Amino acid sequence: MNNILVIKLRYIGDVLLATPVLRALRERFPGACLAMAVLRGTEDVLKGNPDLTEVLVVERGGLAAQFRFLQSLRRKRFDCVIDLTDGDRSAILSRFSGAPVRIGLNEEHRWRGLLYTTVVQSRPDVRHRLERNLETVRPLGIEPKAGPLVLRIPLEDEAEAARLLDNLAGEKLSVGVKPLVMLQPGARYWFKAWPAERFAELAGRLAARYGCRILVGGDAKERELAETIRGGVRTPVVLLAGRLTLLQYAAVLKRCALFVGNDNGPMHMAAALGIPVVALFGPSDPAEWGPRGGRAEVLYKELDCRRCFHPTCTRGEESCMKQISVDEVMDRIERQLPPPAGSRARERAAQ
Repeated sequence: MNNILVIKLRYIGDVLLATPVLRALRERFPGACLAMAVLRGTEDVLKGNPDLTEVLVVERGGLAAQFRFLQSLRRKRFDCVIDLTDGDRSAILSRFSGAPVRIGLNEEHRWRGLLYTTVVQSRPDVRHRLERNLETVRPLGIEPKAGPLVLRIPLEDEAEAARLLDNLAGEKLSVGVKPLVMLQPGARYWFKAWPAERFAELAGRLAARYGCRILVGGDAKERELAETIRGGVRTPVVLLAGRLTLLQYAAVLKRCALFVGNDNGPMHMAAALGIPVVALFGPSDPAEWGPRGGRAEVLYKELDCRRCFHPTCTRGEESCMKQISVDEVMDRIERQLPPPAGSRARERAAQ
């Protein structure tokens, strides 16, 4: 194999969980041209990936843009395509690439399976998405082995992130004067998000117990949510939502002592960077989507969410996320960061 394409048309966390496939392919075919096709907005997590030759960005445009991309894909004359998306659009891209070897997933047993030369069958003993992705390299004679997620941060993003962090905080947080804790309250779907008021309570308790500075991450759409959390706590909170690029956020995250957040892309970024993680799971199963990389604690109520997973939830106050208490989260945090002496008395005084 001299020219290989991997396709993952999903979100940030999904792309990160696909990086061990790239490592497996690079080890088996060290001289090959290895490209990856991803959706616009996720490509930065592949910047500097040592296993990749090229990143192809798939736009969400109209038919004309899609046709132009198909033409450019075909001109690259790939020998092999591995489609990790398990979706109709990516299956069509695989077929129209002209590659003689096309490997894909088809867990729903849909018509798209006809577009691959090999459909990888699900194995009941392989549950996590990372391992399920790696099953796609077996047809190429590669024995899968779960390696680390790969996330590289360019030096220019490191420097700019430090400058922005200090400016937003009004003090030199980038030099490690205080431990930093990143709270990530957003989620792609509202029913996967822990309540904002509990994040606010958690922020106050963390600051009192650990003497840390609280950072609240998120994109521009989550700015209002971050403001709500800051308004609900007396301790100073640094709002990063909408202020950093993806890799600048990763650079700040790398300086943190802890990440606490919902099941989302930043959770996987923290795990990839080896940051201790406390992950809050609701309708999605951590056996499939849990953090892989550094030390992680997962809170998951194991409710059967098939009846209301999407587009809404019918459980109200008994929903999976609202069943997670602040005390439970603090207990899991203490497994990652033992509190300093006298911290509980300071916390009681601050309440």
